[in-house]
Amino acid sequence: MVTFTEGAKAHVVAFLAEDDEPLVVRIEVLDSSPLAPRYDLSLIEESEKEADDEISEHDGFEVVVPRSSVDLLRGASVDWVESLQGSGFKVENPNIVPIGDGVAEGPLTDRVKHVIDLQVNPAIASHGGSVRLVEVRSDVIYLEMQGGCQGCGMAAVTLAQGIRRILMESIPEIRDIVDITNHEAGADPYY
Repeated sequence: MVTFTEGAKAHVVAFLAEDDEPLVVRIEVLDSSPLAPRYDLSLIEESEKEADDEISEHDGFEVVVPRSSVDLLRGASVDWVESLQGSGFKVENPNIVPIGDGVAEGPLTDRVKHVIDLQVNPAIASHGGSVRLVEVRSDVIYLEMQGGCQGCGMAAVTLAQGIRRILMESIPEIRDIVDITNHEAGADPYY
């Protein structure tokens, strides 16, 4: 089911030792969105386990996974990481690959890139903007707006009335287009 690295195990055991009551580790998927998957790793009392939870033993501690998260966590690993942003547990999950971690390739990807290069980017270049294809999953296109489009107050309109219209008219099999731009980080928005 879920594995724990040696560093993660050491921290779990240390946290468990701080409490007088016997506790178990509960891990679940709160949001399986490929845009920002979220997990909850917590310590719970034995009495909080549910009848349909999957339970496993990990070198001195018990791990509980709710039934709703079992398939999503199969093959996942938990590590302890320390960085400039802080320290904590990090879940590496082969079942939920964040957008942008995959390679953008294939016939549909090539067609989308072609339309972006020839129609979309020239149309928004006069405002100092551009669009980058981040990934194609099934028939959903994930784009990042750059330059003058990043943080522009009209970015949603540009996406809805310009970019979406051009791409969906040119490539009818596209079901949706998702903007994954961090608009708050825009350094020089057009508006």
